Amino acid sequence: MKQPLNALIVKEGEGSQAAIPLGDGIFASRGISNSYLVTTPDGDVLINTGMYNEADQIRERFAEVSENPWRVIIFTQGHPDHVGGWSQLTGPGVETIAHANHTDVREYFRRLQPFFARRSRQLWNRDVTRVDPTHQPPEPVLTTTFLDSHAFTLGGRRFELYSTPGGETTDSLVVWLPDDRIVFTGNMTGPLFGHVPNLYTIRGDKIRSARSFLASVDRVIALEPEVLITGHGEPVRGAAEIRRRFTEIRDATEYLREQTIAGMNAGTDLWTLMGSITLPPELNIPQGHGKVPWIVRAIWEEHAGWFRYENTTELYDVPPEAISGEIADLIDTATLLDRAEAHLAADRPVHALHFVSIALVRDPGDRRALQAKLLAHQQLLERSGRENFSEVRWLEAQIRDIEARLEGHPA
Repeated sequence: MKQPLNALIVKEGEGSQAAIPLGDGIFASRGISNSYLVTTPDGDVLINTGMYNEADQIRERFAEVSENPWRVIIFTQGHPDHVGGWSQLTGPGVETIAHANHTDVREYFRRLQPFFARRSRQLWNRDVTRVDPTHQPPEPVLTTTFLDSHAFTLGGRRFELYSTPGGETTDSLVVWLPDDRIVFTGNMTGPLFGHVPNLYTIRGDKIRSARSFLASVDRVIALEPEVLITGHGEPVRGAAEIRRRFTEIRDATEYLREQTIAGMNAGTDLWTLMGSITLPPELNIPQGHGKVPWIVRAIWEEHAGWFRYENTTELYDVPPEAISGEIADLIDTATLLDRAEAHLAADRPVHALHFVSIALVRDPGDRRALQAKLLAHQQLLERSGRENFSEVRWLEAQIRDIEARLEGHPA
């Protein structure tokens, strides 16, 4: 079942929304990524603390449903939308638990904050307007870490934590309530459960290991949960349904990995594999977050790195764009744009963009070139079916920038 793109986005005005009861003394605070409260007679457990700007509403929402103090905070992964509100929600005597890799994950997010902030602004500024991507809240101070598993009991309720390093980060973990048969997976399989996983996100992040992802999914299947609570959306209920959907995700990912490796061993180039590998009908799950050609490339580069053995120039610091100006000097702009427009007429927008990019080196304000670039992005957006969230947000951002340039405004 497809989920709408806006399932990934917190809409304006949701700040007044109350905590949502999920049953079994568990409540959700919806946000960019959800936070969850698990209540016990001896105090409560908070799973994830949202973004820094969501902390007040998380506190207020959960205060309305439980007067218990918080005893434990657990992070299912080290992304900002899971840990950002920690400094405002922790307190004396509150234990903070995360996987042992949490510090490493937070280090590269902190060091690359300006880099990631630029990308986030370009992709998501129109969707998440209340977040300043340049803001760095205080880093969480962990009191408990573990490598493979950790368990504790609070108020008669047993909590088991298991490492799932194939999730969106290497500190990914799941929280298992064995007596209730409930598992919290955060964004282990991505923000849209049941979709193709995103082994590489275009906002920028480390490539995820396909093999580790498969092992992580198998670990959750082995728990045989009857309720699945993810980082977004509604819980999935029923052991058979949860197993079926996890199995689809696992088998689709394994199929793509096997096909990519087979193509690599056969000597097929990366670009051909990206364009030719598809999921079979029985595994054709939605691609709202991950996208098949991106997974193919992620698997290739996970195993083989960035040198493709196609051209010596790959080894050096002179990209193809470095000579675009000289190519433009050899071929008049009209000829380049004639060819670009021919590709557009034949519904080959990516081919057209290659020619347009050369023409724009000569004259970045050339209206004919900008109009061809605009049409290419519009064709790509239409072709996408508006299914993949990141692809759509990138194409929409590019279209807005081109339209602003055509109107005489700064891009």
